[in-house]
Amino acid sequence: MTPGSEPRHAAHENVEERLAEEVVEELNLHEVLGATPDAKKKDEDEEPFPSMSEQISEQLGGVRGLIESSLPVFAFVILNVVLGDAVVGLEKRTALYWAIGGAVFAALAIGAFRLIRKEPVRHAVNGLFGIAVGAFLAYRSGNAEDFYLPGILLTFGQAAVLLISVFVRKPIIGYVWGVMANKGQQNWFGNERLFKTFQWLTLVWVVSLSVRAGIQFVLWQMGEANALGIVRILISWPIYAATFAFTAWAIHRVTSEQKTEAEAA
Repeated sequence: MTPGSEPRHAAHENVEERLAEEVVEELNLHEVLGATPDAKKKDEDEEPFPSMSEQISEQLGGVRGLIESSLPVFAFVILNVVLGDAVVGLEKRTALYWAIGGAVFAALAIGAFRLIRKEPVRHAVNGLFGIAVGAFLAYRSGNAEDFYLPGILLTFGQAAVLLISVFVRKPIIGYVWGVMANKGQQNWFGNERLFKTFQWLTLVWVVSLSVRAGIQFVLWQMGEANALGIVRILISWPIYAATFAFTAWAIHRVTSEQKTEAEAA
């Protein structure tokens, strides 16, 4: 068949193909379409996406973030014990006010220190808000244990939301993993094994949060403010960290096994 003698519809298709190719070249869409070796090479050269455990650590502020979030509580406990009946013997409300002032000052100092060093202050601001609410409740009631009430209620609330997500078959831990370790993709719904893993891991978090909040709530009802502070610092964070570590391990185990099975197939 000589040039120009092609059927009309074939010639029309060739024109469309050429126009499409010109548009792709003009707008440099090969990277999006994955049509060139250069695009594939670029994807291969990209820095690996951080693991879930690394992302979680970043969200919490790492070890430093955990320490900084505990300092205001530590200041409150120490001042309330030292200035109260245990050591100095100040009147209950006076000791409480000093403890509140120390906690707020510690939170503000952490935020100021980060600002001076031009570091992110997200964690410091979040911590200051929680400290401020707790300090207000304790100041209004005159009971030191009320300083911890917002954190207790928040933890119970988190457990309730996680439990509901399991019942409606939308496990929140799956969404967290998708955002933190799967480049924002939520394609785990089509993976039955991952879906089941996220379901029971979310229940693990419900238990973990409930235990933390439950112990503190009992102490709050008993009016054991100092014991509450000790539990908050020495028990709550280790439980939290252990649950995070277990979650990262469980997900890594499933994804690694599935990757190995896919490569062997």
